[in-house]
Amino acid sequence: MGLNPAQAEAVHTLRGPLLVLAGAGSGKTRVVTMRIAELIRSGIAPDRILAVTFTNKAAAEMRERVLQILFPNSCPPKNMPVPLVATFHSLCVQILRRHITKLGYPEQFAIYDRNDQESLAKRVLNDIATNLANLRPGDFINIISRWKTQAIRPHEADRHAENDREYLAASIYRRYQTALKACGAVDFDDILLLVEDLLRDFPDVLEAERGLFDHILVDEYQDTNQTQYRIIRALALGHRNLCVVGDDDQSIYAWRGAEVTHILRFQRDWTDAKVVKLETNYRSTHEIIQWANRVVAFNRQRHPKTLRATVSGETPRVLQCPDPDEEAQIVVSEIRRRIQLRIRKPNDIAVLFRTNEQSRLFEVEFKRQNVPYTLIGSMSFFDRKEVRDLLAYLRVILNPRDEVSLLRAVNTPPRGIGQTTMIRCMEIALAQKKTLWEILGDAGTLQNAKIPAKAAAAIGEFRQMVRTLQIQARQMPVDELIRTLIDTIQYRAEIDRLNEKPNDREMRWNLVEEFVNSAASFVQKEEKPRLASFVQQLSLMDRDDSGSEKEEQLKNGAVILMTLHAAKGLEFPEVYMVGMEEGFLPHRKSIADPFHDNVAEERRLCYVGMTRAKERLTLSLALQRMKWGKNRNTIPSRFLFEMTGRADNPAYAKVLRESGSTFTGRD
Repeated sequence: MGLNPAQAEAVHTLRGPLLVLAGAGSGKTRVVTMRIAELIRSGIAPDRILAVTFTNKAAAEMRERVLQILFPNSCPPKNMPVPLVATFHSLCVQILRRHITKLGYPEQFAIYDRNDQESLAKRVLNDIATNLANLRPGDFINIISRWKTQAIRPHEADRHAENDREYLAASIYRRYQTALKACGAVDFDDILLLVEDLLRDFPDVLEAERGLFDHILVDEYQDTNQTQYRIIRALALGHRNLCVVGDDDQSIYAWRGAEVTHILRFQRDWTDAKVVKLETNYRSTHEIIQWANRVVAFNRQRHPKTLRATVSGETPRVLQCPDPDEEAQIVVSEIRRRIQLRIRKPNDIAVLFRTNEQSRLFEVEFKRQNVPYTLIGSMSFFDRKEVRDLLAYLRVILNPRDEVSLLRAVNTPPRGIGQTTMIRCMEIALAQKKTLWEILGDAGTLQNAKIPAKAAAAIGEFRQMVRTLQIQARQMPVDELIRTLIDTIQYRAEIDRLNEKPNDREMRWNLVEEFVNSAASFVQKEEKPRLASFVQQLSLMDRDDSGSEKEEQLKNGAVILMTLHAAKGLEFPEVYMVGMEEGFLPHRKSIADPFHDNVAEERRLCYVGMTRAKERLTLSLALQRMKWGKNRNTIPSRFLFEMTGRADNPAYAKVLRESGSTFTGRD
């Protein structure tokens, strides 16, 4: 069958609990599908086998591969029973269809999507006369979704609330659930929680569901959250034929509820478990794997294992660049040359980064050098709300007649100038053949149009603010003007107001900082750094490619830009990991928290990025980086010292000290 000894052992171990530790590129999917086929060949009825994974795509691929193994030269018989290969959510929906009436829901319950949830939340908030400015429906849904992912029920929520809005959300959580149930509906997060309730509170349901399967397989076990873990454990305790496959070294989703402890303590949960390690990597070269092994070995809490490669190649490279602009220019120039020399096709190459805002400079450089690229799993920097908001203000400062920008800026952040008011003002401007800016400056017209006095006053204040900014634009450098603008409109407070999750707030504020940095870089580089030139430059970068150009790029392939998180499960002949600095990787938040093992997860993220590379791996960093328009020296990532075998170098200890890390040595 072409299996190595470890793979064969995993495929042919058919009874009892089994943990398959599948290192990066070790043929995990092949082992899982061949094991299902082997179970069927051994006499297990196909419909007595359950395989659970995380995405519909993975489930479909697994089903197809099993059938190809069983029937390589023909189609399966029409009425042949097949294994149930499902995502966690689709499995749980099937269980709810059979038993949800026991929880007081109708048999034909509805599943609400995000829009449905927000509509219901708005009604609940209005019913209790809550000030929507304090807790908007979207904020409320974000908060309780996070709680549900952590298996926090309504009666427990107040113990987990950390600020006023969360306490308010906790007080409303039960009302929302009651309203949801009254509608005969569940939301996406409820699907798992309600199944856990059924299996815990109704012994007959647990017995019935356990009796459906004799074997359970779980893929990507390191990504399970508490609820998923408890559901699988409950279903498997009867027959104990549970095979879980995963890699603790690739557990990178703690921020969405995944707990690496589930795979680490599998042998404690199932004391008779057999462990098989897949340690032969068929993807990357020996040199790449050697570096990856070194870095991940610094995590204390892990299953001991060492990947071995089957081929050799070139040693990974570390590029030290003077600043972020040079980093982008050097990386993109090198990529362009390799494409031009036909060493690689564009989509053979991936540029991976830790945070979304890092993409901006690379997007600019790819466009400048006319190299086709595509941004995967993330919105373009130029499409971000924060960038468009600030750009709208700059355009209004330059030209108040720009109505598209004016309409965006006039109530961002909200200042009491509602949509109804602006629609009325636009109607008047059209009727009088004047610009919207002129109408907004005509107090008599606003009064005659019965614009509310409060809105009219807010319009006057907005116009005065724009005039002041226009004067400042003639006196200040562009980056200083933007910082003044941000302070004037209190944009930091707006970001905090709109985004409940601290991670979201930080990510969006980082985008604002990157916008300021781009302006400071413009001022330094341009001989005459005028605001109009800066806005024009950004506007040209912001233009969408024409349809035919985009089709051509897709046809010919494009260099991939993506976050390290989005890259998991993918592979590329060449990988550039950029921004290898303390604060980016490991991220500054992970360094600052002494109570959580966040640096270990950052190290796993580094390991995942490195093992995406098949033949060539380049790691780059900038020696200086701007912070609010001022150059500051960076600190190289500690992971660079670890992967290159230089963790005994005094510079490594210096990195830990300078970064403010609470960790020393192995984390």
